[in-house]
This record gives sequence, C-alpha cells and structure tokens, in this order.
Amino acid sequence: MLKIENLRVSYGRIKALHGIDFHLDAGEIVCIIGANGAGKSTALRAISRMVPAEPGSKMTFNGEDLLKYPPDRVVSRLGISHVPEGRRLFGNLTVLENLQLAAFARKDKGAIEADIQRVFKIFPRVEERVAQKAGTLSGGEQQMLAIGRAFVSGRKLMLLDEPSMGLAPLLMLSVFDALKEINGEGTAILLVEQNARLALQFSQRGYVLENGNLVLQGDSKDLLENPEVKKAYLGG
Repeated sequence: MLKIENLRVSYGRIKALHGIDFHLDAGEIVCIIGANGAGKSTALRAISRMVPAEPGSKMTFNGEDLLKYPPDRVVSRLGISHVPEGRRLFGNLTVLENLQLAAFARKDKGAIEADIQRVFKIFPRVEERVAQKAGTLSGGEQQMLAIGRAFVSGRKLMLLDEPSMGLAPLLMLSVFDALKEINGEGTAILLVEQNARLALQFSQRGYVLENGNLVLQGDSKDLLENPEVKKAYLGG
C-alpha cells in the first residue's frame, strides 16, 4: 500500500532523514518510535507532502507516485489524512464546522454526512460538543476531533503524530480503542508515538528511528522483548 525508499529530508543544512526505507500494507497498524529529534514527525510530513523529499527519494501509495502530488491532493485524491502533533484545529470554529471543513474537497454530500455521523458514534463526546468552539475543548476532546476530522477527510491511510500527548491515561486508552475501531473498518494507520510501549502494544509492526536512521524493525511483539528497545525506550 505505502512504500518508502531512500527517504531523505533536510531542513537547510540539517539532515533530518538519511535515506530510510519502510512500508505499510493495507489494513495494517504500523508504528515508528524513537527519541525526540529522531525524524519521526518528519517522516509523516514527507508522506503528506508538507516537507520536500530530496532527490533520489521514492514514495508510492497504491502504485501512485506520492512525489507528484501536492498536499491537498494527497488528501483529496489518495485518501491519506494526517493528524499532526498539536492537533491544529480551527479553534474559532465549532466542532461541526471543523468536521465539515475537512470534507472541502469532497462532492458526495450524503456520504460526508454519514461519515460525520460515524465520527459521532465513535466519539460520543464530540457529538455532545458539536456546537462548541474547538478552541474551548479539553485536550482529549480536541484529539478526538482531530482524529474525526481526519476520518472525514481521507480514510485509506491515517497518519497520526503523537496522539497520546497530553492525555490522561484513561482518555488515552479510549482514544486508542477508537483508533482500533477505525482500523477495523479498513483504514490503515501509521503511528508516530513517543510512548513506545503503548505504540508497540497497539501496532502489528514497528520501526525504530535514531538520528534520522532506521536502526531496528520487526513485529511489535518482538520489539517489545528486544533488549535494546527495552533499555532505550521501555525503561529497562
């Protein structure tokens, strides 16, 4: 489904990714873990075309060359949505307006309304706050709305950047349960998460990034038992 080869990204003279390879199959949940500054968020931004990949990088999605698409077409044509770190909602708009705006490129009004109603079923709290300004929501409610917005905008692949950040443990588990439900309906998920244990428990496969280089990969259950991963990311 998603194939990344020799992905290189720089910010000026700073090399963020040094030529990494990874893939994600249809229906999978795959995580990328690593310390702050490892390049995790940059990988997601490159896929959604928010930052340019250097020459020689290759990215394909269902056989389509991602490098030919601008960010808005990645969403509208390919069905790849991105929930960025910090959520980046339109705080002065209501919950409903945020969801409706996510469907700006869609023409299927009936399906849009069905998707919004599905978001409300997955996240009842979002429906309860439907007329409330997004900027006044709690952190957990904002994360739910951000995921709901991604659900409405594109559902083949969802890119999630630090979805557990700032959430209380019970709310965090509720959000991840909802993501499992979304995945069960056919949406593949690529997850970047600093909470390595949570990410590996949630996903089927994982990749470990260090200083812009891919250093480990494998089944999540194997990475959970890997001594290097335990020492560096799991507290023992």
